[in-house]
Amino acid sequence: MKKLIIINGPNLNLLGKRETNIYGNLTFMEFFDTVKEKYPEVRLEHFQSNIEGELIDKLQEAGFSYDGIILNAAAYTHTSVGIGDAVKAIETPVVEVHISNTFAREEFRHQSYISPNAHGVILGFGLQSYELAIQSFLYNSSGF
Repeated sequence: MKKLIIINGPNLNLLGKRETNIYGNLTFMEFFDTVKEKYPEVRLEHFQSNIEGELIDKLQEAGFSYDGIILNAAAYTHTSVGIGDAVKAIETPVVEVHISNTFAREEFRHQSYISPNAHGVILGFGLQSYELAIQSFLYNSSGF
């Protein structure tokens, strides 16, 4: 059984309430429960924090004991060298995920400190971006 963790950054605890025109009406936990049911062969966990250091701590904790990390660092994607360094330092493969197409938004969102060290990047498919990341760990033949 694959052991995966979704790590979400700031303001993603407000999914379903904030900017529903971008992020939709579904809360993350509603989505997460559905995905857990859909993939019973995966031990799927979730962590969310609005605090950069807590996200780094969780990456370091999971980075040597999980089969995969799905990371949506949200706004920290574009500002945190520390999170980018944490992704580089760990052994567990990381797939960077974004709900929106960050390249269709403000220019500062076009930069990612995570992407250079991630095994892949999925963005712009709404909450389905997370499911695509799960599938990448289950069905990817490249060995990560």
